[in-house]
Amino acid sequence: MSKISSNIKHLRQIKKWSQEQLANALDSSRAKIGSYEEERCDPPVETLIKISNLFHVSIDTLVKCDLRTTESTSFITVGENRILFPIMVDKNNNDLVEVVTAKASAGYLNGYADPEFIESLPLMNLPFRVIGKHRAFPIKGDSMPPLKDGSYVIGKFVESIKDMRNGSTYVLITHDEGVVYKRVYRTDNNLLLVSDNKNYEPYSIHAATLIEIWEFVCNLNMSDTKEEELNLDSIMAMLRSMRVEIESLKKN
Repeated sequence: MSKISSNIKHLRQIKKWSQEQLANALDSSRAKIGSYEEERCDPPVETLIKISNLFHVSIDTLVKCDLRTTESTSFITVGENRILFPIMVDKNNNDLVEVVTAKASAGYLNGYADPEFIESLPLMNLPFRVIGKHRAFPIKGDSMPPLKDGSYVIGKFVESIKDMRNGSTYVLITHDEGVVYKRVYRTDNNLLLVSDNKNYEPYSIHAATLIEIWEFVCNLNMSDTKEEELNLDSIMAMLRSMRVEIESLKKN
C-alpha cells in the first residue's frame, strides 16, 4: 500500500469516520475515497490540499511518511499544519538530539518541514537526560557572549509563542532572519531581540514571521576546534569531557 493511500485510511480511522463521512467532509464521493485507499488512483493536488487542511497534516508528511508508525506526540505544529517530527531514541530509549551542522544550516529554511531532510541530520546523546524534541544549531558571530562563532546551542522545541519567557534566550527560525540566537522579550505582536554583546542594537520582528522556536538548554563551545575537525566526532568528544566535569561536580 502506498504512503498516501495508507495515510488517508489511517487518518480516517483515527477520526472513526466511514468513507462516506470522509467524502462528505472533503466534498467528494465515497467511491473516490475508496479508490484512493485501495490505490486504484492517486488523489489530485486539490484533494491533497483539502486532506491536509482537514487533518492539519502537511502535504509533505502525507506523501513521504507512513503515519501508521507514528504516535500523536511525534508531531509539532508549524503554522496551521502538524509536521512529523519523531523523537529519536537510542538503544536505551534515551532521547537523542538532532544536529543541524553548519553545512545543513544553509538549507534549513527550505528543509525544516521535509522529513527526509530532518532524517538526514546526525544524532547525538547528551550527558544528561533530555525529554522532548531537541535540536542543536550552529551559532555565527559574537553577539551572544560567552558563545563564540562556531559554537552550538542545543534548544528544546517550543510549540507556542505563548510559552516563551521574557528575558530567556532562544534559537528562532524566521522567514526574514533565518536562524538567530537572541535574548527575547515579547511586546504585543512583536518580539524584541536583544544581544548580550552591547555593541549590537536590539531590534524587533513581527511574531507572524516566526517558523520555529527552540528554548536554550545548553551550549557546546567549539570555537577552539579547527573547521575541518568540526564534526560529530569532535562534538561527541566534547560531550564526553562534559560528562567527566558533571560527574566530578556531583562527587564534590
